Amino acid sequence: MKNSNEMTVKEFRALPYLAELPKDKKIRTLIVLPGTARKSDLHDSGYRRMEFVLVGDEGPFGRISGCSDVIHIEGIGGMGYDWLNKYGTCPRLVPPTGWSVDCLAKSGLLQFFPSNDMCDGILVDPMCLSSFEVFGNLKAGRG
Repeated sequence: MKNSNEMTVKEFRALPYLAELPKDKKIRTLIVLPGTARKSDLHDSGYRRMEFVLVGDEGPFGRISGCSDVIHIEGIGGMGYDWLNKYGTCPRLVPPTGWSVDCLAKSGLLQFFPSNDMCDGILVDPMCLSSFEVFGNLKAGRG
C-alpha cells in the first residue's frame, strides 16, 4: 500500500467506499477529501461536501461519508464521544485530545490526527449525515 503522503488526489478518489468501519484495526488519521466544484458536489448549505479517507498503520482503508459539509472535532459541541452517558450532564471539563492537522506533501489534502498519548487512534461514525463527527479514541481511564 502506498504511503498517504505520496498519494495524489486522483488516487484518493479511486479508493473504495467503505460499507463498514475496519474491524480489529485502528484508525490513526483522517484525510479530508473535498468534493469537486461541480454543483452536484455542493451541500444544500452551498458549501462543498466532503469525503473522509480513513488511514491505519498499513495505509488508507477507504472513503466514507460524502454528505457532510461540516466537521465537528470531538463531536457537536466538542464534548467528546458519548459524553451524555459518560458524564450524565454537560461536562465542565473534557479530557484534551490534542488534535493536529497537517497538509500532505503530494496531494495538498489536510490530515487530522490526535497528537498526544491520551488517544489510541480515532473514532468516526460512517453514517452519511450533514455534519461529520470525529473523536479521539481515549485510552482506558482517560475520561
